[in-house]
Amino acid sequence: MAVTPARRCSRTACTRPATCTLTYVYADQTAVLGPLSTFAEPHAYDLCEEHAERLSAPRGWEVVRLVREHVPPGPSDDDLLALANAVREAGRPAPSPPPRPAAESGTRETGRRGHLRVLTTD
Repeated sequence: MAVTPARRCSRTACTRPATCTLTYVYADQTAVLGPLSTFAEPHAYDLCEEHAERLSAPRGWEVVRLVREHVPPGPSDDDLLALANAVREAGRPAPSPPPRPAAESGTRETGRRGHLRVLTTD
């Protein structure tokens, strides 16, 4: 899944793009700073690079940083595969229309109106 590029830092008045996601494990008194999650979670905070670097936790809490260095996200393998499939699908010829069924015995087609046929019985 691709990460949505429109997500912004959760800090008030910060308009920079988010690069990391911060979650808290209250039972362990741990703040975990990891790569930007695929989806915005209601109990997680998206942070820009600057706010992620300056992150501090409450006294007695441990901060676990899973982010090594900021690397701008590029297209994932799934994105490239989806693009290749879309191009392949667009290049296929249009399917031929299904063969029309033969008229029932005793009927014949006398005209057409769009997709409708006018049949008469003999």
